[in-house]
Amino acid sequence: MRKTFLIIALAAPLIQLFAQSTPDAVLKSVEQNNTTLKALRHTADAQKLENRTGIYLPGPEAGFDYLWSDPATKATRIDLSLTQSFDIPTISGMRSRLSGNRNASVEWQYLAGRRDILLEAKEACIDVIYYNALIREWQIRLSHAAEIAEAGRKRLAAGDINRLEYNNIEMDVVNARGELARAEAERTAALSQLKRLNGGIPVTLSDTAFPIVILPASFDAWFAEAEQKNPEMAIIRQEAEISRNLVSLSRAERYPVLSAGYMSEKVGREQFQGITTGISIPLWENKNHVASAKAAALAAGERVADGRLQLLNHYGTLYERAGNLNRIAADYREALGNLNSAALLKKALDAGQISVVEYLMQLSIYYNLISLSLEAERDYQKAAAELMASDL
Repeated sequence: MRKTFLIIALAAPLIQLFAQSTPDAVLKSVEQNNTTLKALRHTADAQKLENRTGIYLPGPEAGFDYLWSDPATKATRIDLSLTQSFDIPTISGMRSRLSGNRNASVEWQYLAGRRDILLEAKEACIDVIYYNALIREWQIRLSHAAEIAEAGRKRLAAGDINRLEYNNIEMDVVNARGELARAEAERTAALSQLKRLNGGIPVTLSDTAFPIVILPASFDAWFAEAEQKNPEMAIIRQEAEISRNLVSLSRAERYPVLSAGYMSEKVGREQFQGITTGISIPLWENKNHVASAKAAALAAGERVADGRLQLLNHYGTLYERAGNLNRIAADYREALGNLNSAALLKKALDAGQISVVEYLMQLSIYYNLISLSLEAERDYQKAAAELMASDL
């Protein structure tokens, strides 16, 4: 049994790392472990409880009076009272709905924070995949450069090439080694960012191919759904609904407040007791509340219209940018699919059809095309991720 527990304990980290081998798994882990997201959740829950206060009846009011007269008479008077004030049922319902709308707004604020954190994590995943692919390419380039350098040393000794050509070969090796080290450093930085977002727990992501992301065919149809899922737009709508509720509540708060209770009065040996009622008429304290609430509701309605226009323009720009980047990446993929320049150039160099300098120049152009293709794919993935961030 002890051996079994020991094996499980040792295997747990490995199981976790294996489970985090895909971007989706990493995002789930971040959502579970991110400390900022946990703080946002607790803050939202606390704010929801705060919004539920003040919607119930005020507490009952108890009173006690002890009065005495001239010491010569030794007369005293004792008053006891217990009263409860009541709002009309309409006001209680309005306050409850207002609390519900405020809690909905708080939840959307939490979802906005969650989306931003998960988007940051997804962009970091895209960076890791990009650098994984780039590292693999630079490893291949370094291997080719080392192979050419080894052959170059033999050709230099045989007098087939001069020292200048050999120096160019060596510089190609140094460049490939340096670019490989730089890509590894950038990948380490991206993994460190994911570790931070994952609550300090390391993650692994070994993918070298980006996931397939297809843009919506119709922007208008997609926007009609995306608008409803956008947290900022939902918050603006909730604020407008809250403003409308406040207008109704302000009107209702001009109604009198009733109170009822029990009262007892004892004077000497005589005692009186019975029911007490009261009414509070808000003559001055609610002045201009309705006008102020109407003005706020009008402003909130304007913010809804403005927010939708801003969101439409923002999403439209992102959609167009993502589409352009997707076409650029597709063009690069098509061009690279029709080429195999590295093998052809090696054959030409071995056959003496091109010089070492020409070989290095042509190979540099081919490798640069691969790098540009990876960059275009990474940029497209990030643009699409930002566009569809509300789906995270």
